[in-house]
Amino acid sequence: MSATPLLEVKGLTKHFPVRKGVFGRLSKKVHAVDGVSFAIHAGETLGLVGESGCGKSTIGKLILKLIEPTAGEVHLQGTRIDQLSRQDMRPHRQDLQVVFQDPYASLNPRMRAKDIVAEPMRNFARVSHAEVDDKVAALFEKVGLRRDQMPRFPHEFSGGQRQRLVIARALALRPKVIVCDEAVSALDVSVQAQVVNLLADLQLDSGVAYLFIAHDLAVVEHISHRVAVMYLGRIVELAEKRVLFAGAQHPYTEALLSAVPVPDPTTKPKRIILQGDVPSPISPPSGCHFHTRCPYAEARCRVETPPMREVAPGHFAACHLRPGPVA
Repeated sequence: MSATPLLEVKGLTKHFPVRKGVFGRLSKKVHAVDGVSFAIHAGETLGLVGESGCGKSTIGKLILKLIEPTAGEVHLQGTRIDQLSRQDMRPHRQDLQVVFQDPYASLNPRMRAKDIVAEPMRNFARVSHAEVDDKVAALFEKVGLRRDQMPRFPHEFSGGQRQRLVIARALALRPKVIVCDEAVSALDVSVQAQVVNLLADLQLDSGVAYLFIAHDLAVVEHISHRVAVMYLGRIVELAEKRVLFAGAQHPYTEALLSAVPVPDPTTKPKRIILQGDVPSPISPPSGCHFHTRCPYAEARCRVETPPMREVAPGHFAACHLRPGPVA
């Protein structure tokens, strides 16, 4: 793995304004993403997990420049892209692609499958008209679809086949990074396994990096190299997947892992039941956002925001109760 990250975000922040009244006066702000930092290297998959509404998908949209950040930086191959204009961003679009959660909603129902996959190549003049069909056929074969399916419309494919079609479109420009936003959550379990294995195989072939956004920890454990855990707009823990699943260092991560089903009927897992509800991102708690539900919270947790510190080599956690490694 190279020392230089392929994708790096620094202090990424997104606050959505909440307006009220006839004149749309600014009332409050939704703290969707609050100072997130991480890096992804070529050929690596970073799993991003957390409860619904914690800001996972917003991070994906910020990286793709589908929405603009309130603060922070996004670097792609060493180039800062968050401040680029639409025209200046166009060359970098080829290196950033996305696989959305609902494959049917992300496909144009009026376009044939071959035109859907060929559209990115035509937009960036990657191939001539004579080469399009052969290039599309090669992509179909790569994702497990047949050449005779190219003239079909999206509704003529199954859910798993539609997601394969979306992946083929994402691969058309040979991107460096693909954001997978809940890419398998709408699929049956057996189809999920096929798509996850397909993504892993494609990564081995091309060296593409994935930001894999999900809430299913079993899927994340299978496909990811490292895992970042989010809570209420902040990353609270980041580590190599085996290290994190073997010994979580943040109370929220411990609670998440305790909810994962154990495939052994003789084992009775010890569930950690968190008290209360997730606070509103409009008025997040002061200090550590998790202190209102944390069973170990101390007085300082209520007023002092814990920094991300390295509690073990390569293992980071934002918790006052976890001291860093002894030098």
